Amino acid sequence: MTELDPNKVYKPSPASGEDAARAFFRAWNAQDLDAMEAIFVADADFVNVVGFWWKTRRQIRKAHDYGFRRIFQNARVEITELKVRSLTPEIEVIHAVSTLDGQSGADGEEAGQRIAVISMVVQRQADAAWRIVSCQNTDRAEGADTHLNAAGGLRPASYRQD
Repeated sequence: MTELDPNKVYKPSPASGEDAARAFFRAWNAQDLDAMEAIFVADADFVNVVGFWWKTRRQIRKAHDYGFRRIFQNARVEITELKVRSLTPEIEVIHAVSTLDGQSGADGEEAGQRIAVISMVVQRQADAAWRIVSCQNTDRAEGADTHLNAAGGLRPASYRQD
């Protein structure tokens, strides 16, 4: 694969599924809503870390616009691991582990680093560009086995006794 310029956002013609995934992260870091929208198919699905499910690229754009204005103004994501699994010559599943730094807390203070696993299904389109069909973002809770809904709300929980 030819290495893409990490400072350039490619719109809208990623040449592989991996390029599409990396273009998503570049667009996110640049807070470039046009580039982000172009990476998704029109009826794309996106499930965020708290389970909101957006069902079109316009909804995905609107949600990210809100996030960039209110939550992630100074944030940056970095890919730490990326795996591509080809299902057919036109469909791939991408899993990426990423770190997120610089998120603003509700009080305006900078929050700590988050680690996420993002899963994407990408498909080569009729114009030969690869676009994201489905994306799910999951926060990693180190040391947890599951989430527990108890007094105070949902929280990571560990059942390990060793």
